[in-house]
Formats: sequence, structure tokens, C-alpha cells
Amino acid sequence: MSPYDPSAYPPFAVTVDLVVLTVRRHALCALVVRRGEQPFQGRWALPGGFVRGEEDLAAAAARELSEETGLCAHDPAVPGAGNGAHLEQLATYGDPKRDPRMRVVSVAHLVLAPDLPAPRAGGDANSARWAPVDELLAVGDDGSAGLAFDHAQILADGVERARSKIEYSSLATAFCPPEFTVGELRRVYEAVWGVALDPRNFHRKVTGTPGFLVPAGGTTTRQGGRPAQLFRAGGATLLNPPMLRPEV
Repeated sequence: MSPYDPSAYPPFAVTVDLVVLTVRRHALCALVVRRGEQPFQGRWALPGGFVRGEEDLAAAAARELSEETGLCAHDPAVPGAGNGAHLEQLATYGDPKRDPRMRVVSVAHLVLAPDLPAPRAGGDANSARWAPVDELLAVGDDGSAGLAFDHAQILADGVERARSKIEYSSLATAFCPPEFTVGELRRVYEAVWGVALDPRNFHRKVTGTPGFLVPAGGTTTRQGGRPAQLFRAGGATLLNPPMLRPEV
């Protein structure tokens, strides 16, 4: 290998940013932290941080997830592993001007988890909260987004990824507890897609899709009314036929 001079190349840093989505009070919400330091001090941002020298990207994302939510990333090799959250790489963002400090490339990750408790702030954040994605993506009167950096674009991309994937995969069950009712799963679809679904048609589709749901062997009245049958996620990863998103 020919020798080269590292100083001949411009320095840059790599970060991981997390789009952490959950359903709270029947609304799709994202985790945001208020920045305690410059740049964008006082602005809301997605959680994340710089990749350490000894880390690969997946390890950095899992560390940030644990620090911000207390969750571990789900291990695909261990079905139904505890409270593990679904974690997948979303996209890479490398606009030279996205961070005023220096050239920073961010590798964003999408995280999906059931209704989570109040978050805790870590790193350079001084507070954290769950906020409806519609609120976070709203554009101000001056045409600017409220989130720091390019996080509004990252959040929008993460939300669209989630909306698309629950059409053809069983990913919607990642928003549910280990055992759930068809009604609870329907409310996940309604929150993520932002539409109302017919309960009878939805029940017929999800229970008739091979491998999507399996009976858990019990019932619950936690949603009020008559006892509802409990289900668990089945072994299918791709849905056939898919759950097509209604046109709005």
C-alpha cells in the first residue's frame, strides 16, 4: 500500500442521530432533547452523539439509545427479547453546512418501541420529552423548522420509513407490548398513518394474514368493554397480502 499523509485530507466527525418513535395517547410521538450547549443552545433536537473511536455505528447507536431511554436494542437472533427496541439504520446525512462546528456526517437510525416512560436527558441535553411528530414537523411563520441542525428532515424521513414499512412488514408490532389486542394494534396503525380504520375490516385483515399474529391464550379488559383476545407477533416478517395505507 502506498503511503499517504492523513493531514492532506480535511478532518470530519461522525455522529449517530436517533429517530425514536412510540405511540402515546393514540398519537405518534418522537423523543427530543433540549440542547444545553452551542450550537443551537436551547433548541429541541433528536437524541444522538459522536461516534467514539473504538465503536462501530451499530454500537454507537445502541449506546445512545440506552443512555437516552434505558432500552437495549433488540437482538434479531433472540425472538421476543425482553424490552428490546427495534433499531435499524435509516440514512446518512452529509451536507457540509449541516453543523456549524465542523464537517459532521450523521448516520441516522430509526428506533421503534412500545409506550415508553418519561425520558431522561443525557450528554449535552438539559431536558427531554416526547412530542407528537406533527408538532415537531410543523413549519413556523418564517418558514423554518423548529428542530436544530437538519433534524426536521431526519425526523420526516424516519416517520415516512415507519409509515411505509408497516404496510408490508410486521413492524407495527414493535410498537406493542408482548401481548396485545387487535384493537391496540389498530390504534398503532391509526397513529402512525394518521387515519381512522374500520375495526371490522382491520380485524379481518390482520387475523387472516398468515404468520402476522398468533393467539396468546388469554383475554383482557384493559381497554374497557367486553374481554378482548390477546395476541403475540407471529413469525412472519413480510406480510402477504400487505396492509395498504389508505389514501388521504
